[in-house]
Amino acid sequence: LRLLKETGMRSGEAWQLEWTDCNFEQRTVSVTPEKGSNPRALRISNELIAMLKGLPKTTNKVFPGSLRHFRRSFRRQRKKMAKKLQNQRIDAITFHTLRHWKATMEYHRTKDILHVKQMLGHRSINSTLLYTQLVSFKENDYHVKVAKHVDEACELVKAGFQYVTGEYCDGGKIFRKPK
Repeated sequence: LRLLKETGMRSGEAWQLEWTDCNFEQRTVSVTPEKGSNPRALRISNELIAMLKGLPKTTNKVFPGSLRHFRRSFRRQRKKMAKKLQNQRIDAITFHTLRHWKATMEYHRTKDILHVKQMLGHRSINSTLLYTQLVSFKENDYHVKVAKHVDEACELVKAGFQYVTGEYCDGGKIFRKPK
């Protein structure tokens, strides 16, 4: 599930994943495409790398076994969770929902539809447009930091903060990033 969430790959692409497709040093996985899409290399987090390294390496496949069996097991667990939490919306979540979520969040983060198209492996921008849902994000919800030196400003930019306004009398410059 974490792999699907982080990469936006199709469940069938994840199930085809072999250990040789994982480059833990570069923090990437190479996707063998399905449904006529493009091959691609996708970045993964250190946390996901640790999870993958913890899996047994009994075959050349990262996820041995039947995808259909895993889907069935996921549906049963999802149904139990929805009932326990009394939230039927949970029962609507599928593996493919994670692909839509990743596309939407990546578009919100980058505002670059071509980047999202490449990440999903789509050949047509029209397919990508179906994935990037128009979601109303709170634009006023920010982390705000002040940099008084160039080094601090560089670190904030590296951390994803954007420059907001000029220098104040105390020498500080304001940066922000969405929460």
